[in-house]
Amino acid sequence: MFLLLEGGELYDPIPRGVRSILIANDRIEKIDGPGALERRTLDALAVEYEVIDARDCIVAPGLIDPHEHLLGGSGEGSPALATPMLFIDEIVRAGVTTVVGTLGVDTTMKTMAGLLGRVKALAEEGLSTRMWSGGYNVPPTTVLGSVRNDMIFIEEVIGAGEIAISDERGLAPSAGELATLVRDTHVGGLLSGKAGVTHFHVGEETTRLAPLRALTDEHHVKAEWLYPTHVQRNEKLADEAIALAQRGSHVDFDVVERDLARWVSYYADHGGPMDRLTASSDGDSSAPAILWSQLCGLVVKHGVPLEQALALSTTNPAHVLDLKSKGTLAMGKDADVLVLEKQSLGIREVISRGRRMLVNGEPIVKDNFVEKSSRKWTLVGAKHPEGL
Repeated sequence: MFLLLEGGELYDPIPRGVRSILIANDRIEKIDGPGALERRTLDALAVEYEVIDARDCIVAPGLIDPHEHLLGGSGEGSPALATPMLFIDEIVRAGVTTVVGTLGVDTTMKTMAGLLGRVKALAEEGLSTRMWSGGYNVPPTTVLGSVRNDMIFIEEVIGAGEIAISDERGLAPSAGELATLVRDTHVGGLLSGKAGVTHFHVGEETTRLAPLRALTDEHHVKAEWLYPTHVQRNEKLADEAIALAQRGSHVDFDVVERDLARWVSYYADHGGPMDRLTASSDGDSSAPAILWSQLCGLVVKHGVPLEQALALSTTNPAHVLDLKSKGTLAMGKDADVLVLEKQSLGIREVISRGRRMLVNGEPIVKDNFVEKSSRKWTLVGAKHPEGL
């Protein structure tokens, strides 16, 4: 199957001018100037193809969300507060074509095997999916007995996470215990050809990133093996995250509080390396679509260049997660593409691995189990903002 995107303004995420893109199955086959890729060429080959008119639109890479609770939130306070799993249509609405699943504080009722099953289901339905092995606790809960085993024998596992530090819900592991975990994850990456980074949940305790500094200063752990998230809780924590990023780590801002613009500005103004910053939805009780609304707001409301905003959820996470075929639009890369309205940056089309997932602003995919179900349900959270 061929898919031709005609005449869009290409951001790969660097602006490249007006281009047309030819997709063959799940790969980008060719990118060329307007008029060079024409329908008559495909007609002459007598091949089946679809055309998307992208004129007066922006064409950009699909987003990578490095942190989503695909099984739902843990339900702290009561089992009745646990949130249900995330569905494919709400992920697609966010422009996300690659998602990394994680567990949090609950690794008992929300299980690693269950997360792996959800990751595989979403891949079957058209997304690219990965997952972290573990949760808040140390030693981490795994599928095959260790993070290293999970990484070597389970294709989807790319590293350890989200491991809790500076949080009352964590188990306060010693620096030595954390160093063993990080090194085992790194070796797992070497043996499996994967990222091998450890993804850290950073809580609100005043120790902030001190446990990670102990790893680099006392246990010869390299900063690039570390990937902390939620590092925008306050300015002191953000300052420590900037210092860690300057040493080689990637750091992640979640968008749950809808304050990405404030913290991106703070990060940049205080010398944070922009190529080492990512943004994630932390989707569980919050909607994945908050990620795109916050990225869009950077550009539309705060004047951040589109290429800089896109990098937070395309090239930067592709680099830290070692997803070589993701995060950019180029010949031979995966066909993960967004078509955006030029002024509003509203998402018009989402293409994941060459498959159209959202058309004219509405998802055309649902979880496969719906086809065999007679149930009817509508879930709208009490805090759902209109127009998200």
